[in-house]
Amino acid sequence: MARFKDVSVAHPSLAVTFFDEAPRREDVPARLASPFHPGPPAPLARKAAEALQQRLTQGRWDALWQPGGGKMFGVLVVAEPGGRLGYLCAFSGMLDGAWTVEGFAPPLFDPVARAAFLPAGEAELAAWGQRHAELEAAQGPVRLRLAALATEHERALAGLKARHAANRAVRHEERGPLEARLDGARLQALEQESRADTAERRALEAAHEAACEPPRAALRELEARRAEVEHLRAERSRALWWQVAHSYVIPNARGESQPLAALFAPRPPPGGAGDCAAPKLLAQAYRHHLEPLALAEFWWGAPPLDGRRQSGAYYPACESKCGTVLPYMLQGLAVDPAPRLASVIDDPRLLHEDPWLLVVDKPVGLASLPGRHAPGRDSVLVRLLPRFPALSGPLFIQELEPESSGLLLIARDTATQAALLRQFARREAEHRHVAWVEGRVEGDVGVIDLPLRGTSSAPLEDCVDRVHGKRAVTAWKALRHDEGRTRVELVPVTRHPHQLRIHAAHRLGLGAPIVGDARFGGEDTRLMLHAEALAFTHPHTGEHLAFNAPAPFWS
Repeated sequence: MARFKDVSVAHPSLAVTFFDEAPRREDVPARLASPFHPGPPAPLARKAAEALQQRLTQGRWDALWQPGGGKMFGVLVVAEPGGRLGYLCAFSGMLDGAWTVEGFAPPLFDPVARAAFLPAGEAELAAWGQRHAELEAAQGPVRLRLAALATEHERALAGLKARHAANRAVRHEERGPLEARLDGARLQALEQESRADTAERRALEAAHEAACEPPRAALRELEARRAEVEHLRAERSRALWWQVAHSYVIPNARGESQPLAALFAPRPPPGGAGDCAAPKLLAQAYRHHLEPLALAEFWWGAPPLDGRRQSGAYYPACESKCGTVLPYMLQGLAVDPAPRLASVIDDPRLLHEDPWLLVVDKPVGLASLPGRHAPGRDSVLVRLLPRFPALSGPLFIQELEPESSGLLLIARDTATQAALLRQFARREAEHRHVAWVEGRVEGDVGVIDLPLRGTSSAPLEDCVDRVHGKRAVTAWKALRHDEGRTRVELVPVTRHPHQLRIHAAHRLGLGAPIVGDARFGGEDTRLMLHAEALAFTHPHTGEHLAFNAPAPFWS
């Protein structure tokens, strides 16, 4: 391994570390590889990364090893105009509570300029949040009063109903003989008693409504004030975030620059955009007229809560935050082309097209939708837009994950979308999936009813939440057992992100992760989950339509 000589003390604003021994010519990349390339980093970048990891091991960064404390770091091998090679270091976000740390590339904003407006803005948001909390708390006693009135009313109503039922039974027994004797006066008196009972019940209901109206009015006023505060807080938060986004200056190799907000306009940038290691490294290189040659980004410290990153492992640049920032920053620089799913993934197969809806067969590896902050990301929607320009994400009746494949139903207008969603809600339509799961599933058929909460990063056990979760139901049937795996049919009754994967893997579900599920199960060539069948009634023609796309992984 080459020896490194840290000269960051001699270059405090640059924080560059030069190679003490000149690398071999064959180790110097001809040009920068795409930051989005999933393969291993160049050997020279790996050496620089290993040196930084050694420095982190010897440093004062204990917080990185606290639960959830790990983060991404990066190194960028650079060449001076005279040809001497070295590398820059950066971290994502903040390190040890600081944006600027000696020996690392600075952030893409001026901390002094940000300090002139951000603390005051955050204090204002905190004040709005406090007011919002106070108004929510003020609703508590009012709601308790309404609950007490409701309980009191139910008790009084139950007693009244019991008494009226007894009265009604007495009148019923008395009415028969009276009718036989044609005793009209007494019959009329019984009818008046019946009407009196009805009037008494109506009076009780009216009294309850009258008693409830003052607290209901107070609750409406509190709710209106809370909603107004929530709206004002959201408006101020958006304005402050735009101000923050405009404080980031994003340069490129042509010597141009744009504020971060302009790169994502008209949408707001996602949180953390511009704070990743790669943008910091490129900006530092451009700032000091250094040529970027090789990049490596790695995770260091405790794994994130979802466990998807491990300390010391290398990862490509993230698409959600860097997918828009880095392509702009790389303009004017000789860079290997970014890997494109389009070059290796087939187009979605169009199985049905009419003026109201589409049915497509999505290949594995292709996202259904591009994502809010990466509108150009390769996906079914992006592939279909040239032919169907009126399509949008909300018109997708289903959304399949990139790792899965199969049938997708897409409406072409909101009326058709609403009609199709009603069919699925009423279980008048079916979207059937097939999968291989690990192990031998006990039983032949069943229904999994496990409420799920947000699952973007939660561990498997935390995905199921019986208190705050949203109801999620999956019907299943075992089709075949083969060499330690079970072939199953899965029919989602509800729609929730990752529902089938969680219901399969969770111990209260099948207890058998889908083969190839890197998050909830084990590694394999692909996620063995496929939407095989789709059946529904056409909202406009009334025709029953059924489609079938056999899973590509059945042997």
